[in-house]
Amino acid sequence: MAFSKIFPLIRLCRPKHWLKNALVFAPLIFSGHLFDPESFLIVFIGWWAFNFMASSVYVFNDLNDIETDKIHEIKKTRPIAAGQVRPKTAKILFLILICASLFINRCVSNVCATTALLLTYLVLNIVYSLKAKQIPLLDIAILVFGFLIRIFYGAFLIETTVSVWLYLTVTTMAAYLGLGKRRNELLKRIDNNHEINGVLKFYTPEFLDKNMYMCLTLTIAFYALWAISPIPVLPDPSNARVWSVPLVLLICMRYSLLIESKTYADPVDVLTSDKILILLVLGYGLYMAFFMYGSLFF
Repeated sequence: MAFSKIFPLIRLCRPKHWLKNALVFAPLIFSGHLFDPESFLIVFIGWWAFNFMASSVYVFNDLNDIETDKIHEIKKTRPIAAGQVRPKTAKILFLILICASLFINRCVSNVCATTALLLTYLVLNIVYSLKAKQIPLLDIAILVFGFLIRIFYGAFLIETTVSVWLYLTVTTMAAYLGLGKRRNELLKRIDNNHEINGVLKFYTPEFLDKNMYMCLTLTIAFYALWAISPIPVLPDPSNARVWSVPLVLLICMRYSLLIESKTYADPVDVLTSDKILILLVLGYGLYMAFFMYGSLFF
């Protein structure tokens, strides 16, 4: 098959958005088992299982929204809407991705909960695409559940627990991201004098602003509480993790500054399009790697 035919299929899977699935590594990293080869390999392979399931959701969403995507200023370039991939081909790809995800997951995990989480993610997102994205607050709630499923999937893969503070941090962070995306979609329509329809007609910029920043405040507070909570596997007498809080605050402020510019506020697009934000996130990653795992090597 020519690359010109394969490339639209790859685009349809939205591999750039697999970045969000990196959350499955969070329990591995924050439980202190990052350098355990067996655990790392299990989570890495499980990450691919989740990538394929997430891609199946993107394919289903694009199949369901063909007509509306065709008249959207950005989404009209998506492979199905642009006529680069036939709906019949997309349906076959949808089924292949689901089967591949479940097969890969089964190769690394005998825990039924991991399969249940993958299927729950699939069903929730199908419900979201068919109806729930038109229901205010439920649309945000399902987006939040999607992020939580990633965290718990990663934890079940290595049979570890999720810290209550990590759970709360991810919950409020995901709500902030979802509300921010809705806010900017609404402002784009207002600024361009487009008709406000769908779920956006139930929201106001003021409501979204207030709740966005409430969730952001709680995210930082919950993260700070996680930073001072003990990790038995990695004792930290100097409590170095707490010094990462200002860096997290800077990351959040930079992200907020970017979405205030009225982009569409897709989290992956915002993160990958700004060099300063990328540097801040890399700096955070290096800091945490050094202070959480440095004692293993020095």
